[in-house]
Amino acid sequence: MDGSYVKAHQHSAGAASQASQAIGRSRAGNTTRIHLVVDGYGLPVEFEITGGEVNDCSAAPDLIARWPDAKAIVADKGYDGEWLREQITKKGARAVIPGKRNSLKSSADMDWGLYQYRHWVENAFARLKQYRAIATRYDKLKRNYESRVAIACGYLWLPM
Repeated sequence: MDGSYVKAHQHSAGAASQASQAIGRSRAGNTTRIHLVVDGYGLPVEFEITGGEVNDCSAAPDLIARWPDAKAIVADKGYDGEWLREQITKKGARAVIPGKRNSLKSSADMDWGLYQYRHWVENAFARLKQYRAIATRYDKLKRNYESRVAIACGYLWLPM
């Protein structure tokens, strides 16, 4: 599980709808964030689109709740939180999340061999961002951009 920023084109902002369109202001300007979950083969299983200002821990509970059964959930330091570890344990999985530098929980008992497979989600992002419409958000509406990401995730499943 991980998240990645996507630059939103300057013309993608300003939709006529009053609903949130998942375009947030960050240091880099208008951005959108894709929170992605991949399976043991590096194929996308679940994703969520949020504004660029939303951090990883805010989107994680919804993703974990929708997630199919898993034996272990591997994530980076951005997901470090005792409440998140408890949710993962209640789901019946093992949390493989290193602690932040200022965290009270130590990373001594973590399975670093299993943590090496976190690169699969980074590889999935690299393959998704090969599509121009995913790498830069041109759509004004969140539902349109979500549809494009879903189609791109479907393309990643085709070789299987």
